[in-house]
Amino acid sequence: MSTHAPLRTAAAALLFAALPVPTMAETTEERRKRGDTVVRSLNNGVTQPTLERMRQEFPFLADATEAYALGDVWSRPGLDSRTRQLAAVAAFAATGHTAFMKVHAGYALNIGVSENELKEIIYMVTVPAGFPRAITASQALSELFAERRATPAGKQ
Repeated sequence: MSTHAPLRTAAAALLFAALPVPTMAETTEERRKRGDTVVRSLNNGVTQPTLERMRQEFPFLADATEAYALGDVWSRPGLDSRTRQLAAVAAFAATGHTAFMKVHAGYALNIGVSENELKEIIYMVTVPAGFPRAITASQALSELFAERRATPAGKQ
């Protein structure tokens, strides 16, 4: 045994003792409510239709999405909603998940991101993900723009 082992053990104990101890873990319901608040803030005060449809047949998946993705991750400090939406649009476009990209592009439009800014995100996708992914994403984004132009005040 090393002569430094007792010193390392004591240092580790001091560091461990200095860590904050949560007084009470949040419930899934509290996290879900926070997720619902996030969705409503992005979706003009209403729930997300895709999430609500999922809740009908896959309630566990809907609750997990709302509690973790929205309640835990999306509500973290450090990035504003605009930056989060642009990042989500880019990530979903680059990975070929255009249905999710359309949802987040809609949120981005709801909070003031312009169509031209979203187009720039798609142009950027050509670099890491290639032209086929960018073209597919551009088609989905064009559909979203057309859908919003066809509805009053561009709201879904």
